[in-house]
Amino acid sequence: MIATRRRTLFAGVLLTCTFAACGQDNAVQPVKPMARDADPSFEVATIRPAEPDDTNQGFRLEGHRISIEANSMTSLICYAYSIHKAQIINAPAWFDEQRWNIDGVPDVEGKPNWHQYRRMLQKLLATRFGLQMHQDKRELSVYALTVAKGGPKLEKSKSDPDALSDASGHGSGPAQYMRFTNETMSDFAQLLQMMGGDKPVLDQTNLSGRFDFTLVWTPDAMRAAEPNAPPGLFTAVQEQLGLKLQATRAPTDVFVVDAATRPTQN
Repeated sequence: MIATRRRTLFAGVLLTCTFAACGQDNAVQPVKPMARDADPSFEVATIRPAEPDDTNQGFRLEGHRISIEANSMTSLICYAYSIHKAQIINAPAWFDEQRWNIDGVPDVEGKPNWHQYRRMLQKLLATRFGLQMHQDKRELSVYALTVAKGGPKLEKSKSDPDALSDASGHGSGPAQYMRFTNETMSDFAQLLQMMGGDKPVLDQTNLSGRFDFTLVWTPDAMRAAEPNAPPGLFTAVQEQLGLKLQATRAPTDVFVVDAATRPTQN
């Protein structure tokens, strides 16, 4: 038995998905996926404070097992709800002061998709961290995702319109490669803010439907050391996709924290 691992870097946070593989030809045999209509919770989950010097921050999905390493409460909420930290209002100081390790398995058979993973994390934050929030609207500094001059360079998806979107990729040196399948512009805007944006990203493209496309870029922090690497994220989005990210201010959905408690260690 061997395994293949898919790794994606989002805003400095590593997302890792590992699939089991077997057979003499070493063909990859994905773990059986969870039913699409399943709404799993954690059957069991352990939560412990991370070591202060742990630099292996990430969200991992290895078959049926979920592990989260060295992530703050702010990061957990951002990932669970696909929002930017600027959209969290009234957060206590410990949201950023303490990082957590979480390990667990779903109460439903099969490998959850990333949407189910996020839903599981939302439930865990409510039950184990006592997180209560309500939505509101505030004017924030954001990036507006619009169509650049010359029009979009996107291919209409050939996937089932009812199928889930998928974003997968890997890093090669400083370069980051992502392939998006059956992606809406709203979903892409949410991913862009995870891929290095310092502000929330709002979809203002007015492009309906779903698209297939790839994106190759280099995080700004890595470009200084690799001048011949692929372009930065904003340039790559415009050159490769025909879209544009522009700083502005706009009414934006926010999550106001009403209550939260540090979890009991187990």
